[in-house]
Amino acid sequence: MTQRTTAERPYLSIGEVLGLLLEEFPEITISKIRYLESQGLIVPERTASGYRKFYDEDVERLRYVLTEQKDNFLPLRVIKNRLDTPPAGIERPEPRGIKNVLSAHETAAQEAVELDGDENEETTVIPDTKTHPASRTPKAFPIVTDRQSQNAARRPALPDPSDAVGRPATYSRAELLELSGLDEAILKDLESFHLVTARQVGNHGLFDEHDLAIAEVARGFAEAGFDVRHLKAWKISAEREAGLFQQRVLPVLRRRSPESRQESNNLLDDLSDLGGRLRAILVARAVAPLRDSR
Repeated sequence: MTQRTTAERPYLSIGEVLGLLLEEFPEITISKIRYLESQGLIVPERTASGYRKFYDEDVERLRYVLTEQKDNFLPLRVIKNRLDTPPAGIERPEPRGIKNVLSAHETAAQEAVELDGDENEETTVIPDTKTHPASRTPKAFPIVTDRQSQNAARRPALPDPSDAVGRPATYSRAELLELSGLDEAILKDLESFHLVTARQVGNHGLFDEHDLAIAEVARGFAEAGFDVRHLKAWKISAEREAGLFQQRVLPVLRRRSPESRQESNNLLDDLSDLGGRLRAILVARAVAPLRDSR
């Protein structure tokens, strides 16, 4: 099985794309990204398990669509025509931020070529991607100097929660331990608190993408000195939040119209996004007094 790490992954998940563009386009949601995909304006690849993969070209295409909507109020049909056949004199911006990051081998090769050329010629500058959500470990610098970079190097991509619905569990116990970096004792604690649950498939217990993501996060908390029992609070909070969303979504599902299922999914996407943003804001405000203001 191929190990999926952000250090090796040259694409973004749909959630990471949302986070990347949210400041520039506050109105964007996962539902809107999916709608634009359904209309053929973006066509991201899919992994074997069905997850969307957004490369540079996909992100820039999405940014172009949103910009045209926001600044020029163009209908999607016109935007799609312009994407397929750009008007004369209009150039698309070069993709940035993901695949333009050179590997150490590519960087060394490029530097060798530049040394053979004119010494006064301006050399290519590798873009700074340290703050990019898909590049927690810069690919151009393979030497790891601290524990945080080591952890980031084996950190799997977080799953898109709504995409994972109904998908089969695919990770054996050994694979989950290897990918997450957990030890067996902590995994057993996670199971005892029902934070992860193996699904019985024949004679094997398999874990899904959510279990893998939770295991990786639990490893981070364990390294910070927290016991698994402390994570139970997040589970309780999430279940209460889901119960609140259920009260709003069930009336939509009871309509039993062809559109109700899609409408309820879109509503859940929007509510989950709002809930996540509110949690982040509240935590940031709560921990603000603990920060050194110097």
